[in-house]
Amino acid sequence: MASPSDQTAKIIDGKAIAHTIRSEIAEEVRDLSEKHGKVPGLAVVIVGARKDSQTYVTMKRKACAEVGIKSVDVDLPEDVSEADLISKVHELNSDPDVHGILVQLPLPKHINEENVLSAISIDKDVDGFHPLNIGKLAMKGREPLFLPCTPKGCLELLVRSGIKIKGQRAVVVGRSNIVGLPVSLLLLKADATVTTVHSHTKDPEAIIREADIVIAAAGQACMIKREWIKPGAAVIDVGTNAVSDTSRKSGYRLVGDVDYAEACKVAGCITPVPGGVGPMTVAMLLRNTLDGAKRVIGQ
Repeated sequence: MASPSDQTAKIIDGKAIAHTIRSEIAEEVRDLSEKHGKVPGLAVVIVGARKDSQTYVTMKRKACAEVGIKSVDVDLPEDVSEADLISKVHELNSDPDVHGILVQLPLPKHINEENVLSAISIDKDVDGFHPLNIGKLAMKGREPLFLPCTPKGCLELLVRSGIKIKGQRAVVVGRSNIVGLPVSLLLLKADATVTTVHSHTKDPEAIIREADIVIAAAGQACMIKREWIKPGAAVIDVGTNAVSDTSRKSGYRLVGDVDYAEACKVAGCITPVPGGVGPMTVAMLLRNTLDGAKRVIGQ
């Protein structure tokens, strides 16, 4: 990590911003409970016993408890059939106490993820991946019911850090359905001029060097070097890559897609990894669940 003497970039503290958002959510949940005697409900569905998936699900359920959102836990065996999983999703669609449904990915190989995600009611699609939500995100003058959590978190970090988006040149590195594509659409909606850099882009450095805002979501450890960054640019690093580190008990450490220590010397502001985008993803999931509940409770 860069020492304070050569660090010029302002650090965007995703942990602190997410904490503020969680406090705001907790207050609104209390308000709903006092006025209507109901709280938002989030169903978290996990299939099988993948360690990483279980860790993420535990974290999401804990986050719900902290803000007063009711967590509906659905744990299914690895060998559950696709039909049974979809049947469970339909059951949750009809449950009036569930305002958001999250199916933890990846699913086992014998289950078609698209079929399962499409079965989630658009009114409860708190992950924001329903084709109708993504379609509305892509269309001018249309508003999706929910925005995908990580892209929404990226924009929230920019806005709450006072970074201008309108009219700025933004470059998104990566084009995945989960981050790259939706964050490009969100930036476009916010009136940025957006370029997507991907694996077939010629001379990516030259394109990234022109960006006022860089969103790095390629999944390549320290791919974006200091020389690639325009002085004063805002850098949001979505990457979470494990690299070998024998000095750590675990044998590895997490790094982003940006060479953080070096980028700090030229960027205007930057998110660290960990502690940048990660905490925002969960905060946005809670926000989406609350928004879903507010559309129903008190109507």
